[in-house]
Amino acid sequence: MTSSSPSRLQSWILASRPKTLAAAAVPVLVGSAVAYGQDVFAPGPAIAALVGAGLIQIGTNFANDYFDAKSGADNENRLGPTRAVQAGLLTPNAMKWATALTFLAAALVGLYLIGVGGWPILIIGIASILSGIAYTGGPYPLGYNGLGDLFVFLFFGLIAVTATHYVQALSFSPEALVASIPIGLLSTAILIVNNYRDVDTDRVAGKNTLAVRLGKAVTRKQYAGVVLAAYLVPVIQIAAGLSQIWVLLPLLSLPLAIKCIRALGALEGSALNALLARTAGLLTVFGVLYAIGFAL
Repeated sequence: MTSSSPSRLQSWILASRPKTLAAAAVPVLVGSAVAYGQDVFAPGPAIAALVGAGLIQIGTNFANDYFDAKSGADNENRLGPTRAVQAGLLTPNAMKWATALTFLAAALVGLYLIGVGGWPILIIGIASILSGIAYTGGPYPLGYNGLGDLFVFLFFGLIAVTATHYVQALSFSPEALVASIPIGLLSTAILIVNNYRDVDTDRVAGKNTLAVRLGKAVTRKQYAGVVLAAYLVPVIQIAAGLSQIWVLLPLLSLPLAIKCIRALGALEGSALNALLARTAGLLTVFGVLYAIGFAL
């Protein structure tokens, strides 16, 4: 390790991938905003949901770092940000233990939420942790078999938003379910950019993501469709009389979404890392505006 190499603390922060945490925080924000708009907001469960979601996200990132290095999917040809194990910054054993301890911490937070929300939260918590491990690990890694997009939509959209609302309202809300759809779609858009960037290296490594299966041309259309569909949801809400006019606030960020769609066709290789960050930013801006719309 050279003198310019990151310290051990910096390596752990790098491995936690702070820029991905928006995908964990935004669903909690929107689910809580729906609860607030319905006068059932509960700060304790909302904060616990935020901490639990963040820990599951970090645990999943640690697991991906470990399993992708072990399988060879992360190698010297990697175009994305540095992975700690592949780069030799942290040992595989240390990453394995960090994964286990982070998921354990998430489970401890989950005990409080189970006490509040009961067995549905127990099932969601177990499924979330198992999916975080199975994304790149286990006998049938979801991300290696073209299922990553579906599971991101489910766990970072439908489940995260509705469960956050549920632990506060203690009842199922169709409004929260509708609100979860655009959040899941934009979370999936982040993964699409990631997998689009890595199509060539993933194909060589035998990592058959959906982008590898579809090819670059169709993946660009998938990205555009997913992003634009997210903006269609608030319009449908208003047209169907399901929500107040304020849920249209995310449309203010539509120009940013159009720029992201155009950029995907213009960028290649490591230059797509900037679009990855911009798509995460798009999710954040959309989510904040959407949350404000529900809260007003």
